[in-house]
Amino acid sequence: MLWVVENHSLPRTAAFFDLDKTVIAKSSTLTFGKSFYQGGLINRRAALRTAYAQFVFLTGGADHDQMERMRKYLSALCRGWNVQQVKEIVAETLHDLIDPIIYDEAASLIEEHHTAGRDVVIVSTSGAEVVEPIGELLGADRVVATRMVVGDDGCFTGEVEYYAYGPTKAEAIKELAQSEGYDLDRCYAYSDSATDVPMLESVGHPYAVNPDRTLRREALARGWPILDFNRPVRLKQRLPVLSVPPRPALVMAAAVGAAAATAGLVWYASRRRAATVYAG
Repeated sequence: MLWVVENHSLPRTAAFFDLDKTVIAKSSTLTFGKSFYQGGLINRRAALRTAYAQFVFLTGGADHDQMERMRKYLSALCRGWNVQQVKEIVAETLHDLIDPIIYDEAASLIEEHHTAGRDVVIVSTSGAEVVEPIGELLGADRVVATRMVVGDDGCFTGEVEYYAYGPTKAEAIKELAQSEGYDLDRCYAYSDSATDVPMLESVGHPYAVNPDRTLRREALARGWPILDFNRPVRLKQRLPVLSVPPRPALVMAAAVGAAAATAGLVWYASRRRAATVYAG
């Protein structure tokens, strides 16, 4: 089905991908925790909490309340961080950290959608200082991500300008559909989290990928296909379909990819306070 080339006399279509645990096997933000520590952006305690949070994320994930706490921590933690330094750290470590954890199945889907004439859009709650380079690595056409305010001094002010989460992801997709001429009934969307149900239900072809328990129940109830991705592989080790130079990712919303430490603090703190098992 994916290999059918689009009839370009019809409205354009796109495939929208969540990032963490959908396209890559870990949290994009948490993965850079060690790099941010080595770059002096976070201290040792925050780095350890980030490593712990990565484990929690992989075994459960974060529910709505925990994600909201993450948003509040993000603004406080990243205040004063130099944006250029964050971008340089991500650029220096991107291939070592992200390339090995890209799902082979997701990379194949991206190839198939491009072959069929569809745009590929990464839609992630993480910040674009992380998401944009990953999108370029994957050959995505566009990126939607969280955006934080940058002051005249080139540092984050601590204010969140745009939060790409839950219903706002669906709103961003609808705005893109209007500006780019996408027919959402013929578009595709992929995610692992129940918080992305609004995004999934906004397209005609939703898929649950490695779904958390809540999304799995929702997918079964709605008859949405469920995909299991479990083969992380370096892009250069795959069959040479991705040998073409990747398309530059056009950023719809730029944001602080330095949310690694933020997410770590949030999930660690919420686990300590609530002593609950993450619902994913």
